[in-house]
Amino acid sequence: MTVMIHSMPFPVSERKLRSTVKAFAVQTSAPEADDRARRLAASIARGEESAFVELYDRYQKRLFRFALALGQGNETLAHETVQSTFLTAAAKLRSIQSEEHLWNWLANVARQHLGKAWRQRQRDPVMLNVAEVPEQVNIDASDHALEAQLDAALLSMQALERQLIEWFYFDGLSHKEIADRLGGSLKAASSRLERARANLRALLKQKISNNEF
Repeated sequence: MTVMIHSMPFPVSERKLRSTVKAFAVQTSAPEADDRARRLAASIARGEESAFVELYDRYQKRLFRFALALGQGNETLAHETVQSTFLTAAAKLRSIQSEEHLWNWLANVARQHLGKAWRQRQRDPVMLNVAEVPEQVNIDASDHALEAQLDAALLSMQALERQLIEWFYFDGLSHKEIADRLGGSLKAASSRLERARANLRALLKQKISNNEF
């Protein structure tokens, strides 16, 4: 099976954020969902590419949000963690008992990959080649707590900063396209976006450090 993984942005609009955790929560009480998860894992184990595509489509956004919160807002590290997680799934995902089991398996693999990247940075920051990796990561934080921390951090940002994050990640706009929407220079737009991203990282670090959830 040839695995092609493309980076995808995550939704951050306020209307969507308020229901994000609920929307991403797995329905462990639905027998059909558990059966679908078992069949999906079995198909991936047989090397069926269509099953891997379905897995990616179903879990990429949630995994990215999870990795972003786990890595305290470092989007590069989050993307790399998600890609590594799906590559591991393609190679090693086998028997799954339920949809909750499937999500927990993916989340645990993501924790392992992110923890490995953090430990590698501790040994040799140059080898990692990832900017602004957090000084420490809370690998033991619960999944829902991390997702809630990300939602809270985004909602606590000013409207314009949140809009910039939405344009850059969710809409996939370039710095130039954002500058055009703002009606300003490319340099000014890039500076505003970088401040918004830095603010998101700081808010996540604060909430995780304070154990607010």
